[in-house]
Amino acid sequence: MNTKLKFPLFCYIICSVSIFSAKAQSAYTDAQIAFKSDSLIKLMTLEEKVNMIHASSSFTSGGVPRLGIPEMVTSDGPHGVRLEHGRGWNAQKGVLDSGTYLPTGICLASTWNPALGFAFGSVLGSEANFRGKDVILGPGINIMRSPLNGRNFEYLSEDPYLVSKMVVGYIKGVQAQGISACVKHFAGNNQETNRGSIDVQMSERALREIYLPGFKAAIQEGGVYTLMGSYNKFRGQWATQNNYLINQILKKEWGFKGAVISDWGAVHSTAQAMWNGTDLEMGTDLDMGPHPNYGKFFLGDTVVTLVKTGKMPVSLVDDKVRRLLYVMYKTNMLGGGKRMKGEYNTAAHQATAQKVAEEGIVLLKNEDKILPLKSDIKSIAVIGYNADRKQAMGGGSSQIKAFFEVTPLQGLQNIAGKKVKITYTKGYNIARGAGADADMIKQAVQAASKADVAVIVGGWTHGYDYNVWSDNAYDTEGFDKTDMQMPFGQNELIKAVLAANPRTVVVLMGGGPMDVTQWVGDAKGVIQAWYPGMEGGNALAKIIFGQVNPSGKLPVSFPKKLEDAPAIKLGQYPGDGVTVNYFDDIYVGYRYFDTYKVEPQFAFGYGLSYTTFKYSDLHVQTGDKTATVTFKIKNTGAVAGAEVAQLYVKQEKLNLPRPEKELKGFDKVYLQAGEEKTVTLTLNEDAFKYFNDVKNQWEMDPGVFDFIVGSSSRDIRLTGTGTL
Repeated sequence: MNTKLKFPLFCYIICSVSIFSAKAQSAYTDAQIAFKSDSLIKLMTLEEKVNMIHASSSFTSGGVPRLGIPEMVTSDGPHGVRLEHGRGWNAQKGVLDSGTYLPTGICLASTWNPALGFAFGSVLGSEANFRGKDVILGPGINIMRSPLNGRNFEYLSEDPYLVSKMVVGYIKGVQAQGISACVKHFAGNNQETNRGSIDVQMSERALREIYLPGFKAAIQEGGVYTLMGSYNKFRGQWATQNNYLINQILKKEWGFKGAVISDWGAVHSTAQAMWNGTDLEMGTDLDMGPHPNYGKFFLGDTVVTLVKTGKMPVSLVDDKVRRLLYVMYKTNMLGGGKRMKGEYNTAAHQATAQKVAEEGIVLLKNEDKILPLKSDIKSIAVIGYNADRKQAMGGGSSQIKAFFEVTPLQGLQNIAGKKVKITYTKGYNIARGAGADADMIKQAVQAASKADVAVIVGGWTHGYDYNVWSDNAYDTEGFDKTDMQMPFGQNELIKAVLAANPRTVVVLMGGGPMDVTQWVGDAKGVIQAWYPGMEGGNALAKIIFGQVNPSGKLPVSFPKKLEDAPAIKLGQYPGDGVTVNYFDDIYVGYRYFDTYKVEPQFAFGYGLSYTTFKYSDLHVQTGDKTATVTFKIKNTGAVAGAEVAQLYVKQEKLNLPRPEKELKGFDKVYLQAGEEKTVTLTLNEDAFKYFNDVKNQWEMDPGVFDFIVGSSSRDIRLTGTGTL
């Protein structure tokens, strides 16, 4: 295995590429944009204004040609620019719409590397520019409340602090290319089952401490230009037209200047959307015939009538148009600023995809140092349908038409070369409801018994066909999983192969935890590969063969069984189709496992390396409302590697119940063999506050705090105290 790290700084790969050397900036200040926008609004007719606040096709909003105001072009998705649908959702022939398929959001978050978030966003922004888009509909940052959520693969974490740190880099990367990011889905969209009907009920404390911090960071730190509302209701009112969420919190409290875009078809009322902050109504023309009339949208002709009859003030329309113009000036759609040309599927973009996969793939188990594979390995039996299955076109609206996609089997073949004999057998069929196939298992056992090592690639799947999301899809928009059990008889397959060849590595694809209790105790090696993008097979193979030292850490807790998940144990999930109560409150993820003393299968923040790290010399220096924590990390192994040092905080005496500990800082540290570095983490007042929902305000109680440093939420290396 290589002993020199290849990635002390990410720009080592692509520092010469324009996505990092250029930054698109508006030619005007916000004050100048406000003046110019008001000047344009005065020139518009009411009909022209209203034309701007609803869709003009499936993925565009209306413009004002007479005044040189273009349509605003949007596109999914959060990990790659989606294939073209065109007007009417009909795929256009001859359109160059294959793109860079980046790893999904959960893989990005597993890097715990905000700099990679910026690089990730830069690729999206660059390719959106090349493809003529103005808004990229991502990132998705909803909290992973339930392991069954079909869309967890798009999201970032169960922890609001980790979400906040990763989302800012992503947004800044996109918007540095002159493209608007669109953070979504605001708010409480934590399940796909009944997403279009359920009324989410949660405490104000849970809202403020768990479900809103990522969005606040996106607005106030990331400076995102657009935000997408969600489908669900929140406390009795549709979230996309929710006065409390949008008018009071987002726009008034947080000072959001940009535009609120509805999710497609999420508007239900003209009056509520107009009064409660929806700025742009988007939707499809699937049910509108060959010549759709977008004036029939809620924010269409009805608004014109209401204003002309004096039943609604024109100022509501003007505010929405003003916000849309703000986005247009910021992205140089207006004002004469130079739009960046963007780049398409470059080697640098592909290198970014691979880099994210290399740092995001998580090594979960490595008994007897089965990994990396030794140089004397002569044969590998690769088993599992997912080993040679492409995943890019799955997942619903985040589907990507990948320029290419290296599967795990192809990656192993690429890296192994001709020195290692690789055989492949599927092991199982992908078919809804299918169980174990005795003949396929027999073939897999025969292959494994003849090989030096077996590599099983299984887990969840995406569905391929956008129009039948649920068909064989376990990670997809629109549908949640029914349980955590591995489908298609994979448990039987894995147990049989482990019995035939104990030198077996199990690779899990998918967007989150699954129940592995039947076999995990017998497996020597386990890798969580997520959906690792177009270069994922190469990244995985480099980790297996030791060319890359794994450094990914779990951004979500893996429960042993579904009944251990807090949304299931304490709360309601998925609800009764009408209401879902978040009785799990602030005890989401590791906050629950730690506080309620429940042992997870794999802890939040957990991930192994091919080297070892020693933590030492913890020092805590506190001020009135701040703290600086320093400690040393030394690579005590024989190879270079990276460690994510995590800082958790706990207050010893509480006025209100709080979790056992909460993540408040982290740093990914790259170390050569034998190298030692000092880590410094500075915490401001926010790190020590909690939301007092009795007083309805954030508070910090003076007292003694524990500063807990670990390699994961359960692997604690150093503990100190300080008084604030």
